[in-house]
Parts: sequence; C-alpha cells; structure tokens
Amino acid sequence: MQENGRSYCGRLTLADAGREVRLAGWVDALRDHGEVLFMHLRDLTGVVQVVFSPELTPSEVCELAGTLKSEFCVTVSGRVEERAEGTENPHIETGAIELMVRDLSILSRAAALPFAISEKAMVAGGSTAAPDTVSEDLRLQFRYLDLRRPSMQQNLLKRYRIIKTARDVLDERGFVEIETPLLTKSTPEGARDFLVPSRHHPRHFYALPQSPQLFKQLLMVAGFERYFQVVRCFRDEDLRPNRQPEFTQLDLEASFIDEELIFDLVEELAASMFAVGDITLPRPFPRMTHRDAMELYGTDRPDTRFDLQFVEATDIFQGTQYSIFSQICRRGGRIKGINVRGQSERLSKNVLQNEYAKEIVPSFGARGMTWMRVMGGGLESNIVQFFSEGEKQAVLNRFEARDGDVILMIADASHELVLSALGQLRLHLAERLGLVPHDVYCPLWVTEFPLFEASGDGVTSNHHPFTAPHRDDFDPSDREGLLQLRSRAYDLVVNGEELGGGSIRISSKVLQQKVFHILGLTDGEIEEKFGFFIRALDYGAPPHGGLALGIDRVTSMILGTSSIREVTAFPKNRSAHCPLTQAPSEVSLDQLEELGLLQPGETRPNPGVEEQKDLVDSLSWVSRIGVGPAERAAIVSALSDAMQLAQIVDSRECDQEPLFAPIQVTHRMKEKGPACVSPLAADGQLLKNAPAVKGSYFKVAGILD
Repeated sequence: MQENGRSYCGRLTLADAGREVRLAGWVDALRDHGEVLFMHLRDLTGVVQVVFSPELTPSEVCELAGTLKSEFCVTVSGRVEERAEGTENPHIETGAIELMVRDLSILSRAAALPFAISEKAMVAGGSTAAPDTVSEDLRLQFRYLDLRRPSMQQNLLKRYRIIKTARDVLDERGFVEIETPLLTKSTPEGARDFLVPSRHHPRHFYALPQSPQLFKQLLMVAGFERYFQVVRCFRDEDLRPNRQPEFTQLDLEASFIDEELIFDLVEELAASMFAVGDITLPRPFPRMTHRDAMELYGTDRPDTRFDLQFVEATDIFQGTQYSIFSQICRRGGRIKGINVRGQSERLSKNVLQNEYAKEIVPSFGARGMTWMRVMGGGLESNIVQFFSEGEKQAVLNRFEARDGDVILMIADASHELVLSALGQLRLHLAERLGLVPHDVYCPLWVTEFPLFEASGDGVTSNHHPFTAPHRDDFDPSDREGLLQLRSRAYDLVVNGEELGGGSIRISSKVLQQKVFHILGLTDGEIEEKFGFFIRALDYGAPPHGGLALGIDRVTSMILGTSSIREVTAFPKNRSAHCPLTQAPSEVSLDQLEELGLLQPGETRPNPGVEEQKDLVDSLSWVSRIGVGPAERAAIVSALSDAMQLAQIVDSRECDQEPLFAPIQVTHRMKEKGPACVSPLAADGQLLKNAPAVKGSYFKVAGILD
C-alpha cells in the first residue's frame, strides 16, 4: 500500500521485491556488523528490516546511519529485496524481505529512553526487554513512548475495531447514535459525582455524568425509539485495581420492548464484539435469577467455567449432637458446603485444618470451616464422631460424594456471611487447584435482582430508582415486603465479571413518584432533583428499557490483558493519579476566587505566599529583589552549589577544617555626602515591586507574627 509516495513497513511482502519504495517511521532496533548496519524500522503497521551496505548505500548515507539511535524518527528510500535463504526472521511478518537503503533522512532525534520500546527480536532466537519489568507509573509517566510499543498499539487498534463492530450491529438494528450532555445535574448519590463549578452561577455546580440515564430515557419520551452512544462516564468511587474514575460505556435504550429484545440484541452484539478477538460465545446465553446465583455461587456475578456449586445442608443437622451446628440451627442460621471432587490427595489434613480452617476462611469473614474427606465409602475428619450414621449418610447422598472427594462446609447465624465466605472459598480453591479452564468463555444473564436493599430503618435502590419492579401493587409501608420485591433488572456476566447491566424502566409517573417516596424523598426533593424528568412522564412516555456495556472491561477480556489500563490510551494509575500530567493538581486562588469558591470571610493569603513555593522565588520575595528570566539559571546553579556545600559541611564528610579569609574583616560604609532622594524613588520605580506601600515607604512583611 502506498500513500503520497510512502509505503508502509508492515504491508511489504515478497510481491514487492524489486520495487523502489520510501518508508517512514521510528528506529526500533540496530545491529552493527562492522561495515553493514542492520536496522528495524517500525510504523503503525509493523516492522521491516532495512540494510545500510557500502555496496549499495552512498558513503554519506552510511555515515549518517552511524549516528542513528533507538526511536529516531526517519525516512528511508531503497529497493525491496528477498532475503537470502537461512536469514529470514520468523519474529516479524516481513521477515522474508528487507530494504536495501539508498537514502536516509533524520526527521527528529530522540533523547535517551526511560525504558526499552522494541518488542521484536532482530534475529531468530533473539530476545527483547519485557514490558512487565518496567513499573507501571513509569510507563504512564511516558505514556506517549509506551504507546509506541506494537502490543499497546494493537490493543488500541483492536479496541477501535470492537467499538466499530458494535456500531455496525446497532446501525443494522435501527439504532441511532445521539450525544448527551457531559455537564448535567448532580444525582442523589452526589457523593460519587465529580462536580464542576460554574463561573456564571456562583456556588452552583454541574456534575459529570455517572451515566446518561435520564437523558436516554428522555430520548425515548422524545420518540427516537432506538438510541445508543459510546459515552464517557465519571464516578468518584473508592479505588479498585481494575477501576478508573473515568470510563467508556456502550449505552443503549429502546422503546416498546421487553427483556427478550434486550437479551437477543445484546447477545448478537457481544458475540460480534468477541469475534474481533477470534472468540466464539455460545448462544443463547443461559439465564439465572439473582436468588439462584447467590444460593449456588455466593455472588451475583458467578464464574460458571467450573462447578463447585453450593449444597444446602442446614436441614441435615437440625437434630445433630454436634454443638456448633446445633447452636447455629437453633439461631436460625445456615449450613452450606461444596464438594471438591477428586482433590483429597491435594488437600491434605494439614492444609485443610491449619491453612483453610484457621487462616484462609477466617480471612473471608467466617469463624471457621468444617471439612470431611470421603474414603472407603465413608467420611473422615476430626469431627465425624459427633455425627450420627444417618447424618453421615445424608451428607454423602446430598453432596453426591465419592471416594477422593473433599466436602467443605461453612455454618453461621448470618445467611449473607455463609454465602459470601463460601463464594470466596470457591474461587480460592478453583485458583489453587487449577480448576479454571483457559480460553473458555461462559456468558450468563443474571436476572430478577432485588428492587430494594436494606438501609438502616429504610430501604435504598439496589440498582437505580428508575428500574421497573416485577409488579406495582406493593405496599410502600411494608419494609419486609419491599425487600422481597424483584426488579426487571439484568446483568451480563462473563467468566465471573460483570460486563454490563440494565433494566426495563419505570414509564409511569405515579409509579416513579411512589418509588421516590419509598426511598425517602419528599415532594420538594423530588421536584428539586427530578422535576424535569417527572414532568416528561406526563406526556405519553412509552415502555422502554436498555443496557450499558463497559467498553474497557469488554475490550480487556477480549484481548486478555491484565488490566483495563492496557486498553486505555491515557489512564490514571491505581491511585486515580495521572503520572503523565500530574492530575489532579491544585489550582490558583485567582481561579477559586473567580469561581466564588473561597469561603465567606476567607481572606487571600499575604502577597508572596505562592512565590515561596519555589526556592528562587522565595529568595526573591524575602530579599525584595526581582529575578529576571536571564538571571534565573545562574541563580539556580549557585543555589545548588551552595546547598551541596552545606550538606558536605553538615554531614562532616569534609576532611579539612573550613577555610577563613586571612584578610582582617572591616566594616565599610558609603562615603559621607549630602542626603538626596534617589531618582528611582522620585519616579516610583523603587516601589513598583513592593507588596504594599505606606506613604512613600516600602512596607515589608513582619518578621515576627
């Protein structure tokens, strides 16, 4: 392929042998064989070897090539040749050819690199520096260099292909992309909002959207029927390893539909996106209610690539003589377990008792764990003597246990704790025992989430307050009934990770107000926060629903990266800090004052406080002597030398006594003469840099406060 006379490195093939071409890119690697210099040239399409040989390359070009360093930006011209047999490089797609250079131009030179960028060995069996040996913060600080690495470029190029595929599918299904505002109104969950102050409306704030939820519902009211958007969203949430304060989601909404259309559409969408990474998702996706997910896996995003489903055992031990189980049953608790099939040899008594029962399971919040191994058709452990024959046989039958299996059970008065701890134990065992198959993708719809969850004496939304309930004939005063109410929400889970979620929405004004009231909002608060939305439901709102897929998570899973930061161009680090731009950062008091963000009665600090942050500016402020740009470099150098000398003296590393001037010190003063006013004082120049003036005096800061 050629463009404006330029060919692309990665697109050259044997068919181009004998052609004269011009290439442009970066020096990926160099190998000097004395008179002959080999170079890998890299552009966005790939790498090709170019050769500087005295036989074909002019001497001045060879001389210039001798000055090349990694990451110089260059153009080269020459003839494409087939490599001699045995010299091919299988590490690069263009390994069967090379470019014999006739001309070279250095477009831009590069400073010493903070880390290696090349990822292609120049010869068979060669190696390159692994990027995982470089600290992530250093990579993010020099992200523009990190993004030159072919693997990072491929990640972002495939991300583009994944998004384009999604757009194509939605376009074929009649969806239209519409942008919604980034400056909007803060939500009731305002503590998680990023706020943006308004200069035109002092002490009023916009909020960056956590999602375009209300706007996409308003688009349904507006009659667009099928909307989507690749949208940036912002959440000021607690930090997690795989979470960013800003992220991208594929947002969609449709009218006159039910869950089935969403399931069918998103399955087609997800299958097409995963196909970009040569991954086939089996369709149709299985479905599981939230209640079943919690009871069988202890989580609302179960990893179904492996078994280890929970088994209910509470009823087996209702009349047991084993005191721990007996007490828990009397308190209305739960006993559940899992059968780790065929792992008895790998889970020794020492591992089960001293690692899992005493350390690992308590770290999950449970008080302990009961274990039993199946041997000779019976159960073996340090507590089986407390169980009756009937109880032991019931355990074997319920867990469908065979010789070599290990049964693990957790018991507690708290139902939630049993599910949570057992769910974490399940994942820990699967990882330890290698039960998770690789290159297997198991999508799953989790449905019928609770509409509300307990919050103090009241309830709060489990999803968001615009999610439709399965029925609307519920009693707002019946708290227990509200906690049992199911919603029309659904999540798409793949391999134990939630990739997206959504719901059928409330389209009735009466029902929406009813939900707001249950959440504790007064009529005034509803009007203040959602008045515009409630009014829209008065004008023929259609039934509608939607979903949002997390583009960062989806892309990371498709490409198999260790973090969503590997598929994001300019991410924040794990502390939500940007090592590249040093964001977030302080802003000047002038900006805060202009935005009206200084507190009433708050005074700005004395002049010069800001300047004291820099040593040179601090000295300038204290001495009341201005420092011009031409003088700053010399003063910085002098200060550096003075500080080094001071450190040497202070550390007593100097092997000789300090020197003193041999000349006697005398006090010299200006020769006496008639008093006069300085011309600089007369025209005001002397006082122009004064932070404050009193009469004709230069007012300085107080030495003692």
